[in-house]
Amino acid sequence: MSLPLQGKVALVTGAGKNIGRCIALTLARDGAAIVVNGRSDSAAVEAVVREIEGAGGKAMAAMGDVSDPAVATRLAADAARTFGGVDILVSNAGLRRQTSFLDMSFEEWREILSVALDGAFLLAKAVVPQMVARGGGAFVALSGISTHIGTPNRCHVSASKSGLEGLVRALAIELAPHKITCNAVSPGAIDTTRGAAADPAPANRVNRPIPLKRFGTVEEIAAMVRLLVGPEGTFITGQTLHVNGGEFLT
Repeated sequence: MSLPLQGKVALVTGAGKNIGRCIALTLARDGAAIVVNGRSDSAAVEAVVREIEGAGGKAMAAMGDVSDPAVATRLAADAARTFGGVDILVSNAGLRRQTSFLDMSFEEWREILSVALDGAFLLAKAVVPQMVARGGGAFVALSGISTHIGTPNRCHVSASKSGLEGLVRALAIELAPHKITCNAVSPGAIDTTRGAAADPAPANRVNRPIPLKRFGTVEEIAAMVRLLVGPEGTFITGQTLHVNGGEFLT
């Protein structure tokens, strides 16, 4: 039996753990070959590759900082050489920092924007020609609820995610003639493992309550991405899909 994503190739950034890892595994389960990208934790990336291959799928590790134009070019070339080209780009890589606006340096501001926003731009520039050549594709960027409800000490993160949403809306129109869909997924409070420099666990956030009275799971975010990049999502483009248990309502 043919799998829904059989023959497709997906590049997933920040795929060594948490949401990115789950997205990579979900797309692989449905038949896509996965280019698993990580910035520095090669052990985590290799573990995801082994997990996909152990389940009978295809995957390759692709380390590198996506804010570097040379890395984006290399990842696209490696994907083309190994799997023939990219059909699906999931721009998940991002840095979480907690710094007040008054204490934030311009260097930190630029670092956060360079990974989430510049990285998405650079990778899209590198892989969209492959999508065009392959007859279409899907681009999904991971946004976040903080840019919609406001969160203190994260103005750089919020700005980068707002930029991502603007990018996908513009590209949705521009790339529609090539049968390429472009969307953003905006997670709410998700139960993930967070590093020391990340924002506090969702339970400690000060904002409106979650109507569904629980945190989301990485599987629920991956399921939305899977919908958007699969055959069921080909008429959805230019949208921000909110997965937040009702914490933010559009």
